[in-house]
Amino acid sequence: MRIVVVSAGLSSPSSTRLLADRLTAATLEHVDAETEVIELRELATEIAQHFVTGFPPARLAAALDAVAAADGLIAVTPVFAGSYSGLFKSFFDLIDKDSLTGKPVLLGATGGTARHSLVTEHALRPLFTYLRALVLPTAVYAASEDWGEEGLAQRITRAGAELARFTTPAAVPGQGPAPDVDTAAAIAPRSLTGAITSVDPADGFVTVPFEQRLAALRVP
Repeated sequence: MRIVVVSAGLSSPSSTRLLADRLTAATLEHVDAETEVIELRELATEIAQHFVTGFPPARLAAALDAVAAADGLIAVTPVFAGSYSGLFKSFFDLIDKDSLTGKPVLLGATGGTARHSLVTEHALRPLFTYLRALVLPTAVYAASEDWGEEGLAQRITRAGAELARFTTPAAVPGQGPAPDVDTAAAIAPRSLTGAITSVDPADGFVTVPFEQRLAALRVP
């Protein structure tokens, strides 16, 4: 199993790379996988050349192939003008239109203020949905003041568990069960589709109908 990490941070070190590394570590707590990190700042010139010539230089071609062959993807960008960076968008503009179909993708973003916290939902999620990726429910945004806070650590843990769950191969008949990934506590109370769920120790995830939850709120 192979997980590819795409980081669009422009400085070294960068908070974007730090978030990418922490998301990777959280994922590897639940699944055994090889990882490869692609630093887009090191490919900026090659990306520009590809747009002009139509042919990717060797390093960029290798990066594009790695993303296409990955079992799971972690994609993290800094926020620029309220959205993903131009470098981040340019790289994914070069991805073959079918490369990400059905591929689990964990989204992350960093910024200087919490005011941009919805960038993962109004910018990143639509981009990867258009590419037909399997975008995980939990996306992680880290503002400057979030670092060292318990809330960020919890979101990272939950997101890593989700990626591990959806990159773990399903059981094959006659070959035993799939690898054990204990992610119920981390993923509850939402399923991959975003539906509110409850966890039964015996049955796993059980979707609770909206009407039932609404009825529980009614005053007797």
